[in-house]
Amino acid sequence: MEVVRSFKNTKFIKYLFILLIGSVLLAISSKIKIPFYPVPMTMQTFVVLFIGIAFGWKLGVATVSLYLFEGLMGLPVFSGTPEKGLGVVYFTGPTMGYLIGFIVTVYLAGKFNYDGSLVRTFFKLIFATSFIYIFGLIWLGSLIGWEKPIFQLGAQPFLFAELFKILLITLTANQIKKFKKII
Repeated sequence: MEVVRSFKNTKFIKYLFILLIGSVLLAISSKIKIPFYPVPMTMQTFVVLFIGIAFGWKLGVATVSLYLFEGLMGLPVFSGTPEKGLGVVYFTGPTMGYLIGFIVTVYLAGKFNYDGSLVRTFFKLIFATSFIYIFGLIWLGSLIGWEKPIFQLGAQPFLFAELFKILLITLTANQIKKFKKII
């Protein structure tokens, strides 16, 4: 019985370590940015897809949730923090929808089966990433008003860069999914 308990404790510590590493990666990727208005372009979507493929959907959702919780609690993990505020004040700003979309995206990226087909992988990742933009645009429109050019402000400037990030993940997905075997 003691061996089983020890194994469970070891597994819990390993998962906790993985969650922390993932949330740190997300925080670092949020600081790698190209300024745009009203939402900055970062490497976060790349890391969200990476986490989904590498960690699987359960650890992926837990990792993104931990990251969002850290930001809600006031840690400067989001893009533009601490300069543009911290905690709930920042979270409920223009980026909230995109941040919520990370959860759906990491879930889908972790749930999909990657069979080695680059074309199928590419379209699966585009589908998963689209939820970041769907949630982001809905929140942005609700926040700044639907009479504004929401798509032009919140999606269009980022699409080519997003396609590039998705292409990078697509080309490396078979290597990335090997992390699951280690976990």
